[in-house]
Amino acid sequence: MIKAILIDDEPLARMIVREYLQAFPEISVIQECNDGFEGVKAIQQHQPDLIFLDVQMPKINGFEMLELLDAPPGVIFTTAFDEYALKAFENNAVDYLLKPFSQERFDKALHKWLDQRSQQPAAATEPTGTLLQEVAAGSPQNQRIVVKTGSKIRIIPIQEVLYLEADDDYVKVHTAAGSFLKNKTMSHFEQTLDGKQFVRTHRSYIVNVQIISRLDAYEKESYLAVLNTGATPPVSVPVSKTGYAKLRTVLGI
Repeated sequence: MIKAILIDDEPLARMIVREYLQAFPEISVIQECNDGFEGVKAIQQHQPDLIFLDVQMPKINGFEMLELLDAPPGVIFTTAFDEYALKAFENNAVDYLLKPFSQERFDKALHKWLDQRSQQPAAATEPTGTLLQEVAAGSPQNQRIVVKTGSKIRIIPIQEVLYLEADDDYVKVHTAAGSFLKNKTMSHFEQTLDGKQFVRTHRSYIVNVQIISRLDAYEKESYLAVLNTGATPPVSVPVSKTGYAKLRTVLGI
């Protein structure tokens, strides 16, 4: 039996998906969720094979929810018109259902996923990671970072980010309220954050230029950026030769 979870803030939309699934007796709906918070918990608890996921939801959207999962299940997205999201979908192997959708269109998407799964189980989930990278490149969600700490989910507005620090396979997001780990790469943030506000000063650091109080010469062709984070003693991060050139351009010095 294939386990499925429905994640959509619209009860009517979930009801339609459940009704259409009656044509697929091999699929069992084990839970319905109203938002991404509930979705993360349900996925961790039940380990479903497939989720039907709305993109536009309150609190966190569908893409942000998937970023919180270590190993996302197979996904069929359901969405109202969103030009950027649709472009991302069309460039990847992940299927989506544009609301309102018919039984015929629903069946087509599900058969596609079932075929991928029968050929190779991983083929039904691999495209999701590629999609998330493309969406992150220009999505409005870049105005915040969503992180998971234990069983809690925290939404960090970009303006609250002081600096980012590489931490093995994670990135440590430093804020005045504390530090939080995000399962992303430094390259991801360098490409998606506003380059006029956040500068990669070193391979291991990206700094909010608004909190740089001064630059001190350190070693040959390198510097230390002293940050106004409120910490005592002040936090200093390394600035490479390349990072210094970027800072000079952004700060106009």
